[in-house]
Amino acid sequence: MSRRCAVTGKGVMSGNNVSHANNKTRRRFMPNLQETSLFSESLGRMIKVRVSTNGLRTIEHRGGLDSYLISCTNAELKSDLRRVRKLVEKHLASRAA
Repeated sequence: MSRRCAVTGKGVMSGNNVSHANNKTRRRFMPNLQETSLFSESLGRMIKVRVSTNGLRTIEHRGGLDSYLISCTNAELKSDLRRVRKLVEKHLASRAA
């Protein structure tokens, strides 16, 4: 499983540990990823996503999981969220008809 956010695309960054003596050794900066379940109102169930805390804030800012998925294009979404977006669109289309 990659260390990449499904929403923002944040991944591992690298840099240096710098000691008091100015010795530099390589280190990795990990994103703050959380395995969380988000509720899809249209599907009526929880969806598990591995997302950064910043990504959670983005989803909440856009009005929830369904609103976020509908507002994004397929190119912006990871493959697992594309599948969920397709299900949400299908459910909303059947509800509108």
